[in-house]
Amino acid sequence: MISEHVRYGIIGTGMMGIEHIENILSLDDTSVTAIADTDEGSRANGHAHAGPDCVVYDDYRDLLADDNVDAVVVVTPNFTHIEVMADVVASGKHVLCEKPLCTTAADCQTLIDLAAGYDGVIWVGLEYRYMPAVAALLEQVRNGFVGNVQMVAIREHRFPFLVKVGDWNRFSKNTGGTLIEKTCHYFDLMNVIVGQRPVQVFASGGQNVNHLDEVYNGETSDILDNAFVIVDYPNGVRAMLDLCMFAEATKDQEELSVVGDAGKLDARIPTSDLHLGTRSGEGISDIGVVETRAITNDAIRHTGLHHGASYLEHVDFVEAVRAHRHARSEAIDAGKTVDEAIAVAHGAVDALGTLVSLDDGRWSVAIGEAAHRSIDENRPVAMSEVL
Repeated sequence: MISEHVRYGIIGTGMMGIEHIENILSLDDTSVTAIADTDEGSRANGHAHAGPDCVVYDDYRDLLADDNVDAVVVVTPNFTHIEVMADVVASGKHVLCEKPLCTTAADCQTLIDLAAGYDGVIWVGLEYRYMPAVAALLEQVRNGFVGNVQMVAIREHRFPFLVKVGDWNRFSKNTGGTLIEKTCHYFDLMNVIVGQRPVQVFASGGQNVNHLDEVYNGETSDILDNAFVIVDYPNGVRAMLDLCMFAEATKDQEELSVVGDAGKLDARIPTSDLHLGTRSGEGISDIGVVETRAITNDAIRHTGLHHGASYLEHVDFVEAVRAHRHARSEAIDAGKTVDEAIAVAHGAVDALGTLVSLDDGRWSVAIGEAAHRSIDENRPVAMSEVL
């Protein structure tokens, strides 16, 4: 009988590593059997959350060699993802890699090439798809509520970057830049909503308020704290990001709007309201009908830092791991070769329709990379220049 239990290893037990541990422990038939971190304080904190039976490593490669780990979550600093993920791929374990996948589109492509034919589930942690109000908006778009999508607008007005271990997130060379580190989530949502990949990006941004006087080892922080980004798609749809990271005096930190020829959708976070507007076609004399729905999801067992999105992400990830495990085993029992069994297993995962792929991760990074280049060079940047 094939076990349903999935044993996790967490690579990186800072703030987001702890978030993943708490979500995993809220699932059925899962455990955290190992953690790894180079920082002594983070290891101790991770161990305290994961429980006394969890094995603790200071080198993630020892965790990858642990046969009591089925799946790993990579939650290390952005600039380490390329090296860590390359080792994970070599290990053959299932993996969820936190966003951004890498700091450049080129490194993302390297991982895609390394993972060709990979015998395991590879998932990119773009969990904003799972925020209840956003998920409800996406469902309404798929159902055709707005008609043909014409414009997408996403606004995040929030607090500055948090302090991380070693202050690694204060430098663009470590993060990929704010428009990769912070907003790859939104570029991913744009792609999901529009249903296409973009052709051009134009952006304006700067570092106006935050971290201006912060110096680390003789280097001054260079993280952007505000930007406007316009993303053009081949079907004529355009999307816009409005980011401000010194605007904590805001009721709803995030607002997502989708406008089509038949209506408009607005999702608000953390209020978790969804506004559904139907066009009247009559102009100012009749503005149409707008309905407001309070969006909740009773399936969420752990709210955490992202309004339950990370929990729901893990629900789908672990389902994909189990689907892969069962399909592969049954294919082997039926006399399939290993390569054939791997193909069957990946088909079972694809059939779930939930996988957040390496290519999704690559595109979310590539749009941010193009936006940074646009700011630096004060011009529109074609996606073909980045990819």
